[in-house]
Amino acid sequence: MGAPSWQSLSVAELEREYTPSSMVASLAAELRVYAAASARTQAAHSPIELRYGPGPGELLDLYLPDLPTDRPAAQVPLLAFVHGGYWQELGKHDAAFPAAPVLARGAAYASIGYPLAPAASLAQIVDAVRRAVAWLHRHAPEHGIDPARIQLAGSSAGAHLAAEVLLHGRVPLRALTLLSGVYDLRPLVPTTVNHALGLTAEQAWELSPIRRVRQAGPPVLVAWGEIETAQFVAQSRAFAAALAAAGTPVQTWELAGLNHFDNVFALTDPATPVGAATLSVLEEIPR
Repeated sequence: MGAPSWQSLSVAELEREYTPSSMVASLAAELRVYAAASARTQAAHSPIELRYGPGPGELLDLYLPDLPTDRPAAQVPLLAFVHGGYWQELGKHDAAFPAAPVLARGAAYASIGYPLAPAASLAQIVDAVRRAVAWLHRHAPEHGIDPARIQLAGSSAGAHLAAEVLLHGRVPLRALTLLSGVYDLRPLVPTTVNHALGLTAEQAWELSPIRRVRQAGPPVLVAWGEIETAQFVAQSRAFAAALAAAGTPVQTWELAGLNHFDNVFALTDPATPVGAATLSVLEEIPR
C-alpha cells in the first residue's frame, strides 16, 4: 500500500514525514561520517577549487584523475555532485567522499557548492546550481573533460537541484542519479523546513520539478533508502513515474538497509546497484 497523499496529512504529520532525521539515531553522527570520509578523500586527492560565479558560495571542487601524459585532451568523463542539507546546511567540502571510485576509473569528480538559505532564496540557489553545471560544461575542455560525458548526481535537496538543472534543459547531460529527493515542494510549506526558505504555496509549486516534466530526457537513476519516511519514498516514486511517462529511461532502486543520509555512500560504491549503474555511465562512450 502506498503512502497517503500529502494533502491528507496534518501539519504535525508533515513535519515528521519531512524530517528524515526522525528515522536515524543521531543526525549529528551521520554528518560526522560525511565530514570524516570527505577529509580522508581531500587528503588523498587534492581538489582544485574553482569559482563559477561571483556570489557567496559559488565555488566548486574539481578532482582530476592521474592519467598518462600522452592521453588526448577532453577525453575524461565527469560526475558532478550536488550536496543536500535542505538548501540551508552543508557544503562542497562535505561531499568529497564519492570521488575516489570515480578517480580510480579515470574519470573526474566535481563537488558543487552553492549559497544557502536564508541568505539566498531557493530561486537564487536553483539559479546558482544551473550556472555551476553550465560553467562545468563550458570549461570542461580546459580541464581535459569531455563536455558530452557529464553526469549529474544529487542527494536530498541536491537531488531537487539536479532535477532543476535537467528540466531547465540548457546543458546537455549524459545521465542523472537522484537519491532521496524532494520533487514536489508544496508539502514543505507548513513545516519548519520552510522557516529558512520562506516559500509561499505558489513559489513552492513553481520550484517543484515534478510540475515541469513534459518531454523525454537523458537516462535517470532514482534511488532511496529502505529506512526512509513514507513521504520521501513517495516523492521518489512519483518523480520516477513522471519521468518514465514522458519517455525518459528510468531505473529505480530501494537501497536495502540504508537511510536518507547514508544512502549517498552507495552513489559510487560498485557493490550497490545504484553505484554500479552510476559508474557504468562514466565508462560509456557516446556514439
